[in-house]
Amino acid sequence: MSAITIIDTAPLGALIRYTDGSPKPPARFTKKLAAWERSNGVGRLVKKEPPRPYPKRTAPASFTLHEGNFSSDGVILVTIMRSHSADSALVFEVAEEPKPGQVRVLLDFGGNTELLHLAESITAAELWIAKEGYRNARLEIVGDEECERAGGADLAA
Repeated sequence: MSAITIIDTAPLGALIRYTDGSPKPPARFTKKLAAWERSNGVGRLVKKEPPRPYPKRTAPASFTLHEGNFSSDGVILVTIMRSHSADSALVFEVAEEPKPGQVRVLLDFGGNTELLHLAESITAAELWIAKEGYRNARLEIVGDEECERAGGADLAA
């Protein structure tokens, strides 16, 4: 699939695999392996952005993948996010879609929606929101996208 197909069809929360088609080098070649890992990986789709017009050009549409966290003693120190533009030469595939009944914790800002967390149930999502303190987050049950809000009004932490 192309990046445009991911932007058009993949749901937030899907696991997206991407590759440049090259074989993985042996672990002993650390620099080659690091370069290969920048073009081959997997991440959870957390944001889609439309094209952005600027005075002299228009930036293409893009999407962002959450690839992981580095933490210590239960505290997240670094979050790895990678954005890909619609004109990316990489090959993408949807490795896994969110399961019906899972709950997306979403945050709307700047005309875009970002996935903050994908929970197994509404209870788990509400506990996550209370722990993390997102005041304007909203819930959306996977498979229930026609409902604008699940569970009523915005939840306050």
